Amino acid sequence: MTTDQAMGRGGALRAMRLPAWATGILGAIGIVLVWWVLAATVFSNVGPGGVQAIPTPPQVVEEFVQTGWAYYARNFSVTITEAGTGYLWGNGLALVLAGLVLVVPSLEGVVMQLAIITYCIPIVAIGMLLVVIIPVPKPGEPSGTASFLAALAVFFTTVVGALLGLKAADRASLDVVAVYGGSRFTQLRKIRLIAALPSILNALQIAVPAAFLGAVLGEFFGKVELGVGPAMIAAQQALDAPRVWGLALVSGAVALIGYALLGIIARSVAPWSKGARR
Repeated sequence: MTTDQAMGRGGALRAMRLPAWATGILGAIGIVLVWWVLAATVFSNVGPGGVQAIPTPPQVVEEFVQTGWAYYARNFSVTITEAGTGYLWGNGLALVLAGLVLVVPSLEGVVMQLAIITYCIPIVAIGMLLVVIIPVPKPGEPSGTASFLAALAVFFTTVVGALLGLKAADRASLDVVAVYGGSRFTQLRKIRLIAALPSILNALQIAVPAAFLGAVLGEFFGKVELGVGPAMIAAQQALDAPRVWGLALVSGAVALIGYALLGIIARSVAPWSKGARR
């Protein structure tokens, strides 16, 4: 085979390559088909008391239609509110502390120790303490425990991502600011924040599903009546496997949508971080 033929074949293969969105759709269809086959054959009799613990996709869709959109909207609105509140508080505090470290470098050890502690302490242990400390919410109101655990779930990754980005600033640019009499705060505002923007946006994007998961876990401790957590507990106790799976799948979809939205914002604010051009 000549070089020209090899290059031509390589170009043909590149032309046949599917875009990312098409690959994702085909992958999702493949997962659903595998799930359907396994649920109808191998795992058809798995479950306590003769209940099919792994339902087929049509059973999940049928349950979703029968239950109605209002049920999911009512429960997910509470959990999304809790996750959003925790997301703002956790990421806001993480970004402030990361910026403070660059202004006062001696605080880096304290901030990193705090971040590591919040990451290493089991959520179950913290949840049990928060139930005693934070008042029980009124029926239909968001749980403070869930919001706190959502904030805790995003704090570590955002602190680390922000610090790595802030420290990656060009040294020559920082020296120029210092030569002209600029302070560390001036370096942070004019150089480091711009250099750290891709890392910060990536950390904020990763924090979206983490915040939602933290809120759901917090609802298991927060004694709330509405939310994804209580809905899952009720469905599990009723041995309603299709509803449990429906809640889990919608939870994944909500987290994925939030992650994708932050990705779109990241491409708009910092297109160079994704290899895009204005």
